[in-house]
Formats: sequence, structure tokens, C-alpha cells
Amino acid sequence: MATNLKGPGIYLAQFAGDDAPFSSWDAITRWAGQLGFKGVQIPSWDGRLFDLQRAAESRAYCDEIKGTAQANGVEVTELGTHLQGQLVAVHPAYDDAFDAFAPAAVHGNPSERQRWAVQQMLLSARAGRNLGLTSNVSFPGALAWPYLYPWPPRPAGLVEAAFDELAKRWRPIFDAFDEAGCHVCFELHPGEDLFDGATFEMFLERVNQHPRCCLNYDPSHFLLQQLDYLEFIDIYHERIKAFHVKDAEFRPTGRQGVYSGHQPWVNRAGRFRSLGDGQVDFGAIFSKMAQYGYDGWAVLEWECALKHPEAGAAEGAEFIKRHMIRVTEKAFDDFAGGETDRAQIDRMLGLAGR
Repeated sequence: MATNLKGPGIYLAQFAGDDAPFSSWDAITRWAGQLGFKGVQIPSWDGRLFDLQRAAESRAYCDEIKGTAQANGVEVTELGTHLQGQLVAVHPAYDDAFDAFAPAAVHGNPSERQRWAVQQMLLSARAGRNLGLTSNVSFPGALAWPYLYPWPPRPAGLVEAAFDELAKRWRPIFDAFDEAGCHVCFELHPGEDLFDGATFEMFLERVNQHPRCCLNYDPSHFLLQQLDYLEFIDIYHERIKAFHVKDAEFRPTGRQGVYSGHQPWVNRAGRFRSLGDGQVDFGAIFSKMAQYGYDGWAVLEWECALKHPEAGAAEGAEFIKRHMIRVTEKAFDDFAGGETDRAQIDRMLGLAGR
């Protein structure tokens, strides 16, 4: 049976703020609905919009969240748990930087911060169940990332040990999500140990192909790595359960390439752009999604060093609408076909009378 993806949706993480209409759940969902979005992805850590602990404990609260969204013309697409997932595994080089993602009570205490992050993920599984969601978008964290480039030469077994530990930490989380009927969809991203197909496969093998270990497809990160983001869909479409529609451009020069020379975003050879302003071939991507029957949400994640976010959001809603494909339920040449006739088939193949 033909299926259609849902959209447009918008990830609220980059828009939530202290000023109206971005400071409350009612106001920000009304703003999104007025722009033409049909769904919103919740940054689960942002208390201005959402109370994760309460959502995990109270179906009535979740009904209230859904009811407010519905009254404003949108529905909840997924919970985003990027910040909490990141803290499931942190290399010591990043301890100070990533403390900002956690409550002050666990700053300077990596083991307590990690326990807090795991608890947050478990809460998000229960909250997702109470909201009736089937996907959760997250980061896996990283232990091996500082050793990405093999110089100086890495000790034998270092990467393997890092992935073994990462899998050990995530397996019980996947089991909790399985009980909740929800996928964990990792956004493959530089800074994470899972940043491309090869690393995802290394991890997937270590979690025994867990059915809840899935993908949030975001082509912008693949373009900046110069990875074939269309073939990626061919290879991994069965694991793609969420979709961030985000654009990017890569314009190498004689001075910088993929690594972009420690430059600020606006001066990088590879940088994120508002939808339609970059180089990602979304026509081909939406065609691939239709080909493989993706029936989840297409969610705008806005990140751009040049364009104002509100302009990017308004343009993004229309951009996604234009690219959504109503999947056909019949072949274009059906009109020229006829009834199946076995005798005719045998004659056409020269098999009649044999």
C-alpha cells in the first residue's frame, strides 16, 4: 500500500527563548501552526516548553501538551534528546564544555552527570509512550572522537574498546525504549562516535542489531563530510525512522577544506544554510524517501550563519511542502495493460504447446 511522509514539521530547539512567542508551549505551537507547520519536535530539556519528568509520570499532562498543540494546528512529532544523549558518553577532554548541558548539581562530576543523562533517556522513553510517539531523536555521545584522525598512531584496540563501552551504556536504554514501543534515532554527527555509516555499523553490531537502534537522517552532516547522502538512504532506509530537513554547502578553497581551518561558521568552507540556500538535493532525497515508503515526519532543523531564523522557518515550511510527494498507488502505464492471461504469456514466450 502506498504511504506518504508527514510534514512539514519543525524542531523547536533553535527557536525557544525568553521572549514571546517562543517562551511558552502555547505561544510557540501557535506560531508554528500559523507558519504552516503541521508538527513540532520538542527539545525535551527546555523547561520553558516542556517538563520531561512530569511527562514521564503523567499521561494527563501529556494529553494537555497534545491538546494545546492540536488546538494550534500542530501535533508532536518526536522528543529531541540530543543534549541528554550526548552526556551518556563524554571523553574527559570535553568535560568542562559539556557540563553546560546538565544541571549545576552534577557539574564537575562526570560519573554523576552520566547517571543523570541515562535517567533522562529513560524518562524520555516513558514520556514518549505517554505521548503516543514512536521515535525519539538523539545523540549517542562519544569516547573515541578525539582520536578521529589516526595520528599519532592509535594503540591497537582503542577504538574497539570505546565502541564496546558505548554499546554497553546504550543497550539498557534501548531495552527501555523497546518496552515503550519507541525507536532511538541517532543523528549521525561530527563530535559523536557515530558520525557516518561505517561507525553506525560498528555500534549496531555491538548492540546485536537492536531493533530500537535507528537513525535520524540529516543530509547536511553528510554533505559536509562529502559522503554520498543518497546512497546512504539506499543502504540504511530500514533503520531511518526520523528525518531532519537541513541544508548545507561545501565550498572548498585553496586555504581550507572539510576541516574548515578553525574558522567561525560564517567563514567555513562547510557550513549549514537555510533550506534552499545550500547544495543538498532535496528533490532526490524526497524521491528516495517515497521510493522506500518512509512514513515518518519531515522536520525542519534550522541552522544558518547568515539568514534570520524566523525567515528560515517561514521559508522552510513552504520548502518542505513543495518537496513532499503524494505517492502513487498505480503505475503510469496501467492504461495500456490488460488482464493477465497465462495462455497469452506462454504464446509470447514461445512456450505454447511445449
